[in-house]
Amino acid sequence: MIDPADWKPTGGLLLEPNALSAVIEETRDTFVSAGPGAGKTELLAQRADFLLRTGLSPYPRRILALSFKVDAARNLRERVRARTGPGGAARVDSLTFAAFAKRFVDNFLPVLQGPDRLDPDYRLDERVRVAQRQITFDDLVPLALRILDRNDFAARVTRRAYGHVFLDEFQDTTGRQYELLRRLFHEQDAVVTAVGDFNQRIMGWVPDARDDVLDQYKADFDVVPLTLYQNRRSAPAVRRVVNRIVADLDAPSAVPPEEIIGDEGTVQILAFDTDRDEAEAVAATIRAWLDNGVPIGEIAVLIRQQPHLLGQQLMSALDRNEIAFRNEQVTQNSLAEPLAELIVDFLRVITGDREPEAYTRLLRLGSRLSTTEEAALRFDSRLKRFLRDCTLAAKDTTFDAGSTDAWRTLIGSFLTLIGRPTVNTLSAAYTQGIRYDEVINETLALLEERLGTGDGALAGVRRLSEPDAIRVLTIHKCKGLEFQKVVVLGVERETFWSKPGKERATLSEFFVAVSRAKDELVLTHTRQRSADPTPLRWHERRTPFGKYLAYAEV
Repeated sequence: MIDPADWKPTGGLLLEPNALSAVIEETRDTFVSAGPGAGKTELLAQRADFLLRTGLSPYPRRILALSFKVDAARNLRERVRARTGPGGAARVDSLTFAAFAKRFVDNFLPVLQGPDRLDPDYRLDERVRVAQRQITFDDLVPLALRILDRNDFAARVTRRAYGHVFLDEFQDTTGRQYELLRRLFHEQDAVVTAVGDFNQRIMGWVPDARDDVLDQYKADFDVVPLTLYQNRRSAPAVRRVVNRIVADLDAPSAVPPEEIIGDEGTVQILAFDTDRDEAEAVAATIRAWLDNGVPIGEIAVLIRQQPHLLGQQLMSALDRNEIAFRNEQVTQNSLAEPLAELIVDFLRVITGDREPEAYTRLLRLGSRLSTTEEAALRFDSRLKRFLRDCTLAAKDTTFDAGSTDAWRTLIGSFLTLIGRPTVNTLSAAYTQGIRYDEVINETLALLEERLGTGDGALAGVRRLSEPDAIRVLTIHKCKGLEFQKVVVLGVERETFWSKPGKERATLSEFFVAVSRAKDELVLTHTRQRSADPTPLRWHERRTPFGKYLAYAEV
């Protein structure tokens, strides 16, 4: 342990004064307002390091970090590990609100009785409820609140577990989520650190959205308000676009244009007659980026809605150009599961030449349940030998690499070696019900889809993993992420439409999209878009959205 006065940011970073104040606050709750690129995730990771290394978060109490998207929770988890090391990261629970609520419900399941009662092996579904047997993700927080209504012990246990709470993307907190936070931690000894940017509020369409959540938080908690001003992520050319949008969303938050100096970065507007022309040009641009050494995981295509329709031509063009991509509308939630990440790491190691990060993550498994250093070393030896054997098996000419069943056998052997108790430490969801088997089957289904793309079995396996594919995702799913190269597809009135009175929310979505880019931003629009099949209310004739495109014009 070190004295708080002696703590320094890890990684040799220099934090701006308000960021440092938020990181080293010892007793009061804070709200940090920070725009894109200001370092919200880094701030929380540095705060975790500060609390753990100074003993202000003493063992066995943990830190609870809540995010809205699975990718954001994973990114925070990885950043915390980079700053605190594996020992510190093991004491930080980085979860989505839904995952935290599910863990809470699972831990106190017997409290739910009557119409709320759930079977021990209940399932989760996106939309369908079945009494006692199946609930939706939207049911989790309300059920957690009903447990609090009936059992104060549940609240006391949770408060003893967590001495500090981090809230990421606080501006999108819903009424029920805030109520869960308030009832668990208001006027308790836990210290809450919330970060967000109300210019990036894009979840206002959900039924339980709250416009006054920050005011309520300030009224309920003894909040220290802080603001981060510096964009540390984007090149000047991109920052100027972002700043012009901020000037319309929240004029006091914009910086004087003359303060954004430098010629670094690129912003382009590409106009086309048809979406096929658009697709071929964007695919060619992406190919040029890749040929120039841009990592494939640093490229994203952002689509406001209906990526399976709006991005249909582009995804076909990427296929024709043999450019690996992932439609995140399908894969993001499944592959963000800890068990899916474990399986993907295994596949990366046995099919790749050098995968040091994935290999290291697998070797850490030995320390999860090993009671002694000797036991951990024995497991380490068995795992290394097993990985060597599987690597040879996967490359053997007799191995049917195009068969999902062949990969299922290898994955099954791997999970048997790891052991169910170790896998259960990855998520409480695997300890009951059928979620363990569901994740394995979902991952194998995605693998089967990749194997059918025609670009080779090993390439198909490797396309499961995030660094080896272009990411095609909606704006709602891109929050908290950043990429060197970003294409925003279809900056058209028919795409970025809004209901009367909701224009600000739509502009916030556009703001989120363009602010994901670090050094190059491409905006496209076309006069005609086809769709197969053609859905209702689909507009083939398109109109460029002049107001939005003007933000990018020099």
